[in-house]
Amino acid sequence: MKVYFIGAGPGDPELLTIKGRKILENAGYCLYAGSLVNEELLGYTKESTKCYNTHGMGLEKQLEIIKKARESGKDVARLHTGDPSIYGAIQEQMKLLDAESIDYEVIPGVSSFLASAAALKQELTLPGVSQTVIITRVEGQTPVPAKESLGVLAQSKSTLCIFLSISHIEKIVEELQPSYGPDCPAAVVYKSTWKDQKIVRAPLSGLAEAVKKEGIKKTALIILGEVLTQRFERSHVYQP
Repeated sequence: MKVYFIGAGPGDPELLTIKGRKILENAGYCLYAGSLVNEELLGYTKESTKCYNTHGMGLEKQLEIIKKARESGKDVARLHTGDPSIYGAIQEQMKLLDAESIDYEVIPGVSSFLASAAALKQELTLPGVSQTVIITRVEGQTPVPAKESLGVLAQSKSTLCIFLSISHIEKIVEELQPSYGPDCPAAVVYKSTWKDQKIVRAPLSGLAEAVKKEGIKKTALIILGEVLTQRFERSHVYQP
């Protein structure tokens, strides 16, 4: 018996990895984050698979289900949105499994920041512009260390991908403008790869207004940086 933490990808069921799909097709139990994971993915499970939506479910309750799976000798597919290593809260789950001597494995997935870049048809690292991508979020229920505040991170002027923070869009714009400037190009991708995906582009100073106009309040990623101008030097990789 084994628990598999599977990166479910950003939404499109076809962006699940082949390895993840094979595990999902054979697992006896499936736990999934129903508020984020596309339920179409459950179509890959067997009719006999016991599926549980973990939205609002505590870790201890999830552990009870996993113990039942162990008693019956069946594997558990634990579906996490995007890639489970980014804001997936998997470390605390693995710690509980370690305490119970339950074997587990992590299967990577396509993160929403990668899917968003694809939707924008945008490379996040461009020669002479930016060779660094910062993945972060602003403080909400989960605190952020002071040394990782947006104001501090913005000083590098790297390409910035901000997760789980669209409800704080006005605060984000205010904190980033001193370093990036009001004309820095920015984009918001709502539910990347889903059927109702939306893309909003605007200079940083107008981003909050553009987002509000589209009624975007959750499930969106913010990307900004000079790479979005697509003015860059040619790389050395394909030089004659």
